[in-house]
Amino acid sequence: MRRRDFLKFVVGAGSALPLSVNAQRPKGWRVGFLHPGQSALVSNRVVAFREGLGTSAIREAAEAEIVVRLANEQIDKLPAMALDLVQQSVQAICAVSPPAVRAARDVTQSIPIVAMDLESDPVANGWAASLAHPGGNITGIFLDLPGFNAKSLQLLREAVPALTKVAVFWHPVSGKLQLEAVRQAAVALGVAMEMFEVSRPADFEPAFHAAAMSQCAGVLMLSSPLFGGNPQLLADLALQYRLPAINIFPDFAQKGGLIGYGPELQNLFTQAGVLVRKILQGNAIADLPVERPTRFRLVANLVTARALGLTVPASILLSADEVIE
Repeated sequence: MRRRDFLKFVVGAGSALPLSVNAQRPKGWRVGFLHPGQSALVSNRVVAFREGLGTSAIREAAEAEIVVRLANEQIDKLPAMALDLVQQSVQAICAVSPPAVRAARDVTQSIPIVAMDLESDPVANGWAASLAHPGGNITGIFLDLPGFNAKSLQLLREAVPALTKVAVFWHPVSGKLQLEAVRQAAVALGVAMEMFEVSRPADFEPAFHAAAMSQCAGVLMLSSPLFGGNPQLLADLALQYRLPAINIFPDFAQKGGLIGYGPELQNLFTQAGVLVRKILQGNAIADLPVERPTRFRLVANLVTARALGLTVPASILLSADEVIE
């Protein structure tokens, strides 16, 4: 089966319009995909999600329709888009990022929601009774934030031995959990931390400028689809302001940033698709444990290191999955 025949998407980037597909319901599954980002980034994520949903050997998966709603980084559009997905009679929703999960949860307590959330804690948020037994209509993939943020800061300090003060870029809608985690990590490592709120791409350059003026020796970007969706711009600004930076999204380093360290995102979207498939095949979402990323990728950019006058230590080079020379 050719790829274009296998993928059936209904994509809406703004307020949803009436869809002709309503006139004739498909035989396969109908799944909502709610994401705060832009189509240029998300299209590959949807492909990976579709692969997890199932192969052509599963009839319902082969004929599945994925109804995509993208907010184009306008978070305030997510609630209306979540409501639209419910009105489209989707059988499950994959919600990416904490704002998307909240938007979906606010409009349905019955439709299963599979979260792709690398920024918050489902139990602390009240979305799940426990990781092992969520108990409601939400499960999904969440990151172990305290350990991950400590590792990220440690990597940056290894690359920048003179790191005594770090700028932390934080997208407020992602919640405060990872901010607190990195604050504790900074204390443990003896590194001073200054936080900069970033809510849209227009905030990137002022944040880098402020970090440089504050004499920060490096930048740690906390997890957010906002940062994941703009790797080239962030890498260019980090080099322009001569600030070594680490980002949870490995393609940041591939675009010219110093270090990218985080989960294999394509694999996570496939993992989310598998969870949705299990639900649509009859597994109770309340009993499906919350999952963690299992594969992480470390990318180091030696070209950028040389431009910044840094020598990347062997401890990073030996651990790296990819070294850009």
